Amino acid sequence: MDDRRYVVIGGGLAGLASAVWLAEAGKKVTLLERRGRLGGRTHAMKVDGIADLPDNGQHVIASGYEHLFRYLTSVGTRSMVEFPAGGTLRWPGGATTTMATRGLGAVRTLFGVHPEASLLDRVRTAVATARLTHQALRQPADLPDLSTDQWFRRVGMPASARQAIWDWLALGIAAEPVERGSAKVFADVLATGIRLGLRHRTAVTIGYPTTDLDTLYITGALALFDRLGVDVRYRTVARRIVVQDNAVRAVELADGTEIPADAVVCAVPNSHIGGLLDDLPEHAEIYAAADKLHHTPIVSTNLYLDRPLGTEAAMEAVIGGTGIIDEVFDRQRMQGRDPDGAWLYCLTTSGAYEQIHRSSDQIVAEQLELLRRYYPAAAEANVVAAQVVKMPKATFSQVVGTDGLRPDQRTSVPSLVLAGDWTRTDWSATMESAAQSAARAVKLLLALPEHR
Repeated sequence: MDDRRYVVIGGGLAGLASAVWLAEAGKKVTLLERRGRLGGRTHAMKVDGIADLPDNGQHVIASGYEHLFRYLTSVGTRSMVEFPAGGTLRWPGGATTTMATRGLGAVRTLFGVHPEASLLDRVRTAVATARLTHQALRQPADLPDLSTDQWFRRVGMPASARQAIWDWLALGIAAEPVERGSAKVFADVLATGIRLGLRHRTAVTIGYPTTDLDTLYITGALALFDRLGVDVRYRTVARRIVVQDNAVRAVELADGTEIPADAVVCAVPNSHIGGLLDDLPEHAEIYAAADKLHHTPIVSTNLYLDRPLGTEAAMEAVIGGTGIIDEVFDRQRMQGRDPDGAWLYCLTTSGAYEQIHRSSDQIVAEQLELLRRYYPAAAEANVVAAQVVKMPKATFSQVVGTDGLRPDQRTSVPSLVLAGDWTRTDWSATMESAAQSAARAVKLLLALPEHR
């Protein structure tokens, strides 16, 4: 019988998944969370005067997120994700283009859906896409030194195709403008998607939750913790993982007390890793990598309007190089929401380096003005309520030069493992990366020899 005391540090998705899967394996688990709630950088929020729960940032989910679906199955919410047949690309003035995500339609999307693309543009796009795919699978040696913009230029991707789909797709994957984003990061994710598509004989598609993020990720986990006896400790700040004789012995807290531990999953963001691993021989290298990865800001804006925008799909990509909104989510369509006089639209700005410094009022005014450029129905729209969520450290940065920095889940101390989207996985900074890191971390701990 395994009488080890397993401690998971961090209650974000990586920590939640680690605690869930360890508990399902019959282990005695304690979960430490420095805040008063679980979920980390993903959770629902309350807006005064509105009987509705927006999220701190709208999530999208790829059909290839195998480890995330394993987690959702464990907590009972796998059915709360929907995959539409396609999305919509919206242009200034209100023109739209359908973005198919399945079958031959998905291929046509990648080969160019710009409404003004010429036949020659489409041929050039097909050639460039073939080159891009080949180089993603058989990567050139200098790819880590290129920005995504430089890579697109090198394969000859036409401007029309970049404007319609490729620059937007790269921004969504790396949360960085293509001039800053790493071509290697984009290529790795593209290759992962291709391999998953070949394995399952279907293209990887994009979907969305049909419920709020608390319900999707947290509520079911809490019920499982209660059922399996997981000890969840809120407002508990871990300061150091105590290691003696190449084995974990305890977790030292900020108040000086210790929690006995025989195995630890350290599932904190790269911005909070400092000090925790001081007893680990390679701690200096891990800290240096965490510092070099830096952070990427994302701003999410929840706008409750007094009238509908006239969307054609639940998710609409805003095209045209505004540099502000990159996606608009219609929560009425996504969740079957009854607006009752207040239509909720969630706007996402990735790589929000300029916007993050503006006031909430400025951001709301700016976003509303931009919506009016793309949605004629928004011309007379008024804001009933608004909520701006600034996340200056939303994800680790995935710019040129960061390839190879992400540490492995395995450390030199077998009973101490790392988890988190910033550790090495097959994906960029996504919920799938967090879940995959947890799966790998848990697998390492479950493979430890019998405890004596």
